[in-house]
Amino acid sequence: MMIINTGQRTDIPAFYSCWFFNRIREGTVLVRNPYYPQQVLRYRLDPEVVDLIAFCTKNPAPMLDRLDEIFAFRQFWFVTITPYGKEIEPNVPDADDVIRSFRRLSELVSPRCAAVRYDPVFISEEYPIERHVEAFSHLCEELEGYTEMVTISFIDLYEKTKRNFPAVREVSPEERKKIGREFGRIAAAHHLRPYTCLEGRDLEPYGFCCSGCMTKEVLERAVGEELKVPASRTEARPGCSCLIGNDIGAYHSCGHGCLYCYANQDRGTVAARMKLHDPDSPFLIGRALPGDEVHDVRQERWRTGQMTLDLPFS
Repeated sequence: MMIINTGQRTDIPAFYSCWFFNRIREGTVLVRNPYYPQQVLRYRLDPEVVDLIAFCTKNPAPMLDRLDEIFAFRQFWFVTITPYGKEIEPNVPDADDVIRSFRRLSELVSPRCAAVRYDPVFISEEYPIERHVEAFSHLCEELEGYTEMVTISFIDLYEKTKRNFPAVREVSPEERKKIGREFGRIAAAHHLRPYTCLEGRDLEPYGFCCSGCMTKEVLERAVGEELKVPASRTEARPGCSCLIGNDIGAYHSCGHGCLYCYANQDRGTVAARMKLHDPDSPFLIGRALPGDEVHDVRQERWRTGQMTLDLPFS
C-alpha cells in the first residue's frame, strides 16, 4: 500500500491542521490501534512511499493557505456539504462558506482531486425531500466545473446515532428512489457523476455509480497514474471496493458535534480527548504511554509511473 487516509475517524483539516503540517515536516506519524491501544503504528510521511493522501472534511479552510507545504504529495479531497442547521451540525460552517472554500480548494488541487459529499441524507419535518432537492440543486449549480463527482449516502442508525439523535428516522426505500431519481437528474444537468456510499445498487437506474467512491479507478484519475493494487487486498467493507484504511486519525475527537455522527461517542468524551491534543505530539491525541508497542508499517508504492490522464470517468 500506500494511501494515507485522514478522515474516517475525525476531521483533521478542520481541527488539527497545525498538527498535520507538523507531522509532514517531521516525516512520521504514530497511530494507536483504536481497539488495542498499546499497539502503535508508525507511518512514514514521505512522497517517495506515499502514493496519495486522502482527506475527508466538512471544513477545508484551515488548510488552504498552507497547501503548498504538501504539494509534493498527490492528494484527493472529499468535502462534505449539507443543508443542515446548527441544531443538527452545531460547529460546521454554513454551507455557502464551505462551497466557497471548496471552489478555492479545487483551484489549488484541480477538479479531479476534489470531490463533494452530500451525506448523510435523512428525512424529517424540517428537512423533507423537497428541501433536499433544492439544496442539492444549489450545491451542484455552485460547484459545476469545480468537481467531477458527487457522492451521497443515507443515514445509518447506529446505536450511538439513535441515542444522540432520537428524532431521526431511516429513509424508506420509496423515498430513497425518489431522491435518487431527482439527484441523478440534477447531477447530470451539471456534468457531475453521482456516486453512492454503501447503499447497494438501488440507484443505478438513475445514473449512480454504486461500487464505491474512493475506488482504484477514482484515485487513478486523481493521481494521473496507474495504481498496482495487490490482488490479496480485501474489500474495506462488504460491497465496497474503496481503498480506505491506513487512517491517521483518532475516534471521539471531532469537534463538529453533529448529532448523527458515528465516530464520536458523546460530547463529553470528545471534549476530554480534544484537551489531550498536542500539536507537537506524534500522536493526534495524547502522547506515548508506558507499554506502547511501536511497529513500523511496511510501505510500498502502488504507483507504476504509467500515466492515466485520459482514463474514462467511471
